[in-house]
Amino acid sequence: MAGFRLPPEDSDLSQARAPATTDLISDDDRSVAADSWSIKSDYGSTLDDDQRHADASEALSAATFPAASDYSSDKEEPDADTVASMLGFQSYWDATYADEMTNFREHGHVGEVWFGADVMEMVVSWTKSLCTNICQGQLANHVDDDKSEPDEKGDKSLVSWSVLDIGTGNGVLLQELAKQGFSDLTGTDFSDGAIDLARSLADRDGFTNIKFLVDDVLETKLERKFRLVMDKGTLDAIGLHPDGTIKRIMYWYSVSKLVAPGGILVITSCNSTKDELVQEVTNFNQRGVVAPQEPETPGNQEAGRDPPPFRFLDHVRSYPTFMFGGSVGSRVATVAFLRN
Repeated sequence: MAGFRLPPEDSDLSQARAPATTDLISDDDRSVAADSWSIKSDYGSTLDDDQRHADASEALSAATFPAASDYSSDKEEPDADTVASMLGFQSYWDATYADEMTNFREHGHVGEVWFGADVMEMVVSWTKSLCTNICQGQLANHVDDDKSEPDEKGDKSLVSWSVLDIGTGNGVLLQELAKQGFSDLTGTDFSDGAIDLARSLADRDGFTNIKFLVDDVLETKLERKFRLVMDKGTLDAIGLHPDGTIKRIMYWYSVSKLVAPGGILVITSCNSTKDELVQEVTNFNQRGVVAPQEPETPGNQEAGRDPPPFRFLDHVRSYPTFMFGGSVGSRVATVAFLRN
């Protein structure tokens, strides 16, 4: 799951509704059972993990989120960003990648490039520049904990960056990063079909050094931390599940354990603006826990808290923009966050 298609302006997807119970039980036109979200992956079912679900629910009840009116227009339809969709279910992606694997075997097709090739190229080139600037000590917002001297080797320094692409889909984003000089590359996806396709494409195209693993980011089994973590549409798809709000909270807890201290998380989204992503990270940071065995008082409230997990680093400014309702925006946002 690397993201989802940007619908045309008149697409019915823009008016999607939350699926009724009968929708979740019956098969769709492609015989995809929506209720199979609870099917266990290699590592178990997300919805069966009662404790994590309860923890996320507790965090949700204590969190402060913008009012729904902050995200909606004067239309009567519910906000498309919060409406559940088939794209939030693993069964959808399993069926999608089964079809794409068939097309690859029969015709050699790569499959869908989520957000389009132009956006992918922009994300890759921008991310490369961001990492290079960090290595050379040229990024004012970045604080390098090891206080190392700026790296004058430029692109050669990228080989030392460990990279994780969560929801890698067909893995072509990692192929593009490999072309730019990154070499320690890992892609994960909760769909076995996606990983099969990604491996097949990488083998065909000569990128045998890229590692692909079946793993659900919401209950990841990865024990390694990465200096660069990429997300191109995965958070979007997670948010389209009927339990999307809770699952997005679970996402941030999981991802915070995957990004190495001083590393960066780069998120590309077509469902959230740059400001909305920054606010979501702020909400997550505010869920810090006071040191145990010590009551929370004005004197220790700040001292007892861990540093905020993430802080805003930079964002892509060169996407095409449009004007709507007196506001300027773009259909895609790419934002980088630094792991403290």
